[in-house]
Amino acid sequence: MATPIQDRLVVAVASSAIFDLSESDKVYRDQGTEEYRKFQWENRNKPLASGVAMPFVRRLLSLNDRFVDDQPVEVVLISKNSPETGLRVYKAITEHRLPITRAGFTNGQSPWRWLNGFGASLFLSAEAQDVAQAISAGHAAGTVLSSGCVDDPNDKELRIAFDFDGVLVDDEAERIYKSGGLEAFHAFERQRATQPLQPGPLGDFFKRLGHLQKRLRSLPPSDGPTLRLALITARNAAAIERCIFTLKEWDVELDDTLFLGGMEKARFLSELRPHIFFDDQPIHLESAKSIAPAVHIPFGIANVP
Repeated sequence: MATPIQDRLVVAVASSAIFDLSESDKVYRDQGTEEYRKFQWENRNKPLASGVAMPFVRRLLSLNDRFVDDQPVEVVLISKNSPETGLRVYKAITEHRLPITRAGFTNGQSPWRWLNGFGASLFLSAEAQDVAQAISAGHAAGTVLSSGCVDDPNDKELRIAFDFDGVLVDDEAERIYKSGGLEAFHAFERQRATQPLQPGPLGDFFKRLGHLQKRLRSLPPSDGPTLRLALITARNAAAIERCIFTLKEWDVELDDTLFLGGMEKARFLSELRPHIFFDDQPIHLESAKSIAPAVHIPFGIANVP
């Protein structure tokens, strides 16, 4: 029996996350709503090229192929289009052979209010304002950034990389670092070394991925799709213990764990080659986005002007 949607790992994506909408967006910005509506209708049968999050979404959905009579993963489309202008997007979903069967259209309004209804653990969009509103409302959300990465369609492994503070966990430790410096941060972390940190915006999504990974590992050996999870954090040896206690409390087993002590993350991402990388600090994402599909999590002290 298929898993009910409320028990699945559900990711909500805007059309701007999975398709290249630069041409139609330019029509909207330069000529307004009516010309955009006309353009989308007249081009409804014109295919859309893949967007930044397509490699991630395609592989995430492919994990369902490992299960018999079960679909533990679901991706839903949440779009600011109307059903009329969104028809081109749904035709593109069919063209790209994505098994996405559920959608919500908001006709110009921010779509985050549908996230609870779909039970989404993550919302991805190229619209920073929509993502910021979702984060403010307590949802897990990220802004996909423009990337020139070329995907290898023969690569069956899904690799997901996360920053730690301000992404998987809250920004408690980052606030100490910002206000008191590195020594204060290390002292704070040593005092609380065995106290797990509170989940951050992507904490629940990460835990659900960990559960899915355990299910995949329990299956008979296969040459089918696999999932690999990585942590890439600026923390160093002096702040490792609390991180490890937190991951143990959450019962998530990582495949790759990098404590870089402030080293540039891009040089490690080029080796890992993740299909998506989540970070809360634009400075890390700027160098990463040419190497891997990158997602900005606009949460916490790192994003206060």
